[in-house]
Amino acid sequence: MFYRTKIFSLGLLSSVLVLIAGCVSLETQEEISVREFVRPERKGIYHKVKEGETLWRIAKTYHVPIKDIIRTNNIPKVAKIEKNQLVFIPGANAVLDISLDVDKAQNEFIWPVKGKVIRYFHNRQDGRVNKGIDIRAHEGDMVKAARTGRVVFADYLSGYGYTVILDHLDGLYSVYARNSKLLVKLGELVLRNRNIAQIGRSGNLAYLHFQIRKKSIEDNPLYYLP
Repeated sequence: MFYRTKIFSLGLLSSVLVLIAGCVSLETQEEISVREFVRPERKGIYHKVKEGETLWRIAKTYHVPIKDIIRTNNIPKVAKIEKNQLVFIPGANAVLDISLDVDKAQNEFIWPVKGKVIRYFHNRQDGRVNKGIDIRAHEGDMVKAARTGRVVFADYLSGYGYTVILDHLDGLYSVYARNSKLLVKLGELVLRNRNIAQIGRSGNLAYLHFQIRKKSIEDNPLYYLP
């Protein structure tokens, strides 16, 4: 169980809330031998993305770290996978069906608010790195729980304003910041899609700052959202 007294900043949340380069020498023409280098075939399969599938769900189904799929496919931080896209799954032996019905209400993420992403994961602004995404909305819009979880923080947080943090009980946390009002309390279990806060305004913008954290490390929310 995590308690508010253990959370002072999202920095402390990071402590659990809290070529092969070779040297080619010059040789005489007689000494040079021509060798053919054959690139070894990559072991794996291509998965064709179906509607509603996310990188997170694909990675879980194939039991492959999500970072391996991202690196192998050179997926940029500002992109989401799309329907009919082919994604190479390193190490996989067969194409698997991904069920979106089993425990969907509990385990799949949804967008916490409808709006345009105006700042992406790890964008820099004013010398600071964005640890999530910023979603433009209207002041007073309802913020939804992106996934079922327990409230481990619901209060004002320096640098983030009124903030809710949900523990999804599997090493993942979601963070909802820049709110004007909080609608949940510490310790509550909230279901996916429940109203948990209302959008606030920061300067001339009304937006939600949304993070997903894997244990102590922030991760790109676009890899989890449909």
